[in-house]
Amino acid sequence: MIAGAIYLFPKMINQRSYDKYFLYVPENVPESGKYPLILYLHGSGSRGEDPSTLEGSGPMPFLKKNTDLPLAVVSPICAKNDSWHARYLLRLIDSIEAKLPIDGNRIYVTGLSMGGNGTWDIARAAPNRFAAVAPVCARSPFENDDDVVALKNTPVWAFHGKKDDIIPFQETENLINKLEDLNADVTFTLYPDLNHAIWDETYNNPELYTWFYRKADKQNPITNSFENYNRALRNAKIESIQS
Repeated sequence: MIAGAIYLFPKMINQRSYDKYFLYVPENVPESGKYPLILYLHGSGSRGEDPSTLEGSGPMPFLKKNTDLPLAVVSPICAKNDSWHARYLLRLIDSIEAKLPIDGNRIYVTGLSMGGNGTWDIARAAPNRFAAVAPVCARSPFENDDDVVALKNTPVWAFHGKKDDIIPFQETENLINKLEDLNADVTFTLYPDLNHAIWDETYNNPELYTWFYRKADKQNPITNSFENYNRALRNAKIESIQS
């Protein structure tokens, strides 16, 4: 595959295989020769059959405007009337690692609304697979405190709008409080004047990508390449994002 290219994989073997996805590969190859990878999960309004519709969603607009940032993104499309399933998403990550040189110590997951729910769920299913997770305006899938314990060693930055009338912000706040009680590495951004649609503010925030890139396996310390990455962020451009 060629750096700086966008790939569409339109074939789907079955409804939940997530073989339909949008893949963004940055122009710049990191000094390590391996790409950090963001798994982005869209919301319910973007469900369908055409992964090209995801080009303007989530982190993609920001990263396409800021091509110096060495973050690859895979965004599967969820079929209508379906939702995200951790088992099949993990298989998708496996398939991307087989196609691209991915830094296994820097795999992240984020998503909005239904995709935020999926973010919590896949992090619970495979907490050791992700260097960090960022659920956005999400509902908590955790039924008991034992489930929350699974995430105590996974860095989390969660986002919600205080005026959200679709998913109350307390869904995120309560979960963050439980993680804080476990001394987990958590950050919570509550937008006081925003409702459910907080994705522009979240995915256009350069600090999110700095935070992602800083989070890595402790056995794989940050190298000098982070300084180049941080320099690129200081000149970051932003663009409106679709839900």
